[in-house]
Amino acid sequence: MRRLIVCVIAALVAGLIAGCMVGPDYTRPLVDTPDAYRFAFSDAQDTANTRWWRQFRDPVLDDLILIALANNWSAKIAAANVEAAAAVLTQARAPLFPQVNYSGEGVRERVSEATATPVPSGIANPQNNFTVLAGASWEIDLWGRIRRQTEAARADLLATEEARRGVILSLVGTLASSYIQLLGLDEQLATAKRTQAAYAESLRLFELQFKYGQVSEMEVAQARSQYETASAQIPVIEQQIAQLENGISILLGRNPGPIQRGLTVATMGRPAVPSGVPSQLLERRPDILQAEQQLIAANAQIGAAKALYFPSISLTAALGGSSSELSDLFSGPANTWNFAGSVIGPLFTAGSVSGQVAQAQAQQRAATENYQQVIQSAFADVSNALIARQKLGEQVGAQTRLVQALRDYSRLARIQFDGGYVPYSTVLQAEQQLFPAELNLAATRAADLSALVSIYQAMGGGWVDEAARTAPAPVRGKGPFAPVLPQAPGSVGQ
Repeated sequence: MRRLIVCVIAALVAGLIAGCMVGPDYTRPLVDTPDAYRFAFSDAQDTANTRWWRQFRDPVLDDLILIALANNWSAKIAAANVEAAAAVLTQARAPLFPQVNYSGEGVRERVSEATATPVPSGIANPQNNFTVLAGASWEIDLWGRIRRQTEAARADLLATEEARRGVILSLVGTLASSYIQLLGLDEQLATAKRTQAAYAESLRLFELQFKYGQVSEMEVAQARSQYETASAQIPVIEQQIAQLENGISILLGRNPGPIQRGLTVATMGRPAVPSGVPSQLLERRPDILQAEQQLIAANAQIGAAKALYFPSISLTAALGGSSSELSDLFSGPANTWNFAGSVIGPLFTAGSVSGQVAQAQAQQRAATENYQQVIQSAFADVSNALIARQKLGEQVGAQTRLVQALRDYSRLARIQFDGGYVPYSTVLQAEQQLFPAELNLAATRAADLSALVSIYQAMGGGWVDEAARTAPAPVRGKGPFAPVLPQAPGSVGQ
């Protein structure tokens, strides 16, 4: 009967402990989500869970992204941060379990005999005392303080993992955009050098004609101004190329240096615009998921702070032996044990507990506002990326037609000048408009492809998980109490 009563009491206590947690439980805030994006493409395709950058069909870009995912310093730092957050979770939930320890002590002591109370006869002086104890302590989490702290630490761990995925998403997008921009600068440099060569030939001919009195010195000066205009543009572009190559090298985790090229901007493939609705951003974009986990952690901290209003109940126990002779330490008469329970609670804290509760509540409100702000910013990112893709496509078409018209204008002006119908200033005017138009066309083509990268980067999605498999992964903790680190979903289609 006594055993039955003990079991019933234990079951009641366990049920009470499991069911009582002060503080609010987390519920996702209501979010004003539009039904569709402001700018959408009718031919959008489902490209989730794919290595979307392969749609550019540039093997060099594919290799660069794989190298960056494996070696980028920011990705490695993010993985280490996840490991640190996992260790914090292990520490936070450790008090849920009994803490077992041991201690040992050996003392040889002589008591002064020149006192009013001398050492009784028969008692050795000096004497030895040896003690060995195994102890255990356990704080009963009656009000859920430790469980709330564990909940917050788990959410922080998941937020750190989402931050790591955000780093990977940014890394792939930045590298792809930088590489495309680099190809665009290559095209601009080729245009500048080709134009410089043409102007150099024109200048040579004008200098010969001036030598024999066929043209004026002013026309020679005009031809030279054209040549120097193209010449001045070349070092500017070369500087931009070198700086961009250095930036890409850092993304690759290597020292600054040249970057290999594959295709040209004109020959690269064009990835499909990914499909999706705004509500899906809440489930797949890393910064939104990170902000929500931060909100969950802040919400749990309210409960942890409110639990400080209630008493803390702890149990301690020790078992061992104590003897003056080391050989008798583990004998029956040397056995010693103790068992104790303690209750401690606040009576007057001068606002310490209430201040912690107020701080936790304010941080939860701030995390809620941040969550809403991140979501709206994400919607804006997608909308901006979609409109940029749409309008840049139109701009490429218009710029292409402009370049063709200016080429016709320049060709006809040159024919009329050679025939003596117009002055050279007409040719100069036409070519002065053509050169920057060709440079703008190369830049616009690169920006058009980069806009596709921005869409994938803004919409997040399963492609982040695909990239994350190649990036440095957090090292799993060891031991039975180590938390399971968050992992990307299983294998997906290519």
